[in-house]
Amino acid sequence: MIFREVENELETTNNAKVTVKATIQAPVDKVWEFWTEPVHITKWNQASEDWHTTRAENDLRAGGKFSSRMEAKDGSFGFDFGGTYDEVKLNESIAYTLGDGRKVNITFKSQDNETEIIETFDAETMNPIEMQQQGWQAILDNFKKYAEQTTM
Repeated sequence: MIFREVENELETTNNAKVTVKATIQAPVDKVWEFWTEPVHITKWNQASEDWHTTRAENDLRAGGKFSSRMEAKDGSFGFDFGGTYDEVKLNESIAYTLGDGRKVNITFKSQDNETEIIETFDAETMNPIEMQQQGWQAILDNFKKYAEQTTM
């Protein structure tokens, strides 16, 4: 991996992939619904308590688009996150391409009354890989907490 300083920002010049995982104590049909339905996405999709997702839209099918708006609760910063689905297999996997061309693959592994989510994404070049991994893991951990504490 090669790092270089670019206008005070760290840029990586490789095509690193990052993986985050969590095991949710819930059946896959509940996990899938909470992961994909906008009414649920807006409740868990943030890396920390000082952020929130103000809106989410999801056309869950190959060729369908999704988007969400993530903002700091104090209004100091916000950004849109979105892309296009490449493949959707109900209760099994989701693959999509982000607006900047990076790929994301999510696998839902069901066993008894729990579901493991494995998310692998292409790292971006503006932030250190460790920061990206921590941010995506924090969002996944928030999902786990929400899904385990919320009834259908």
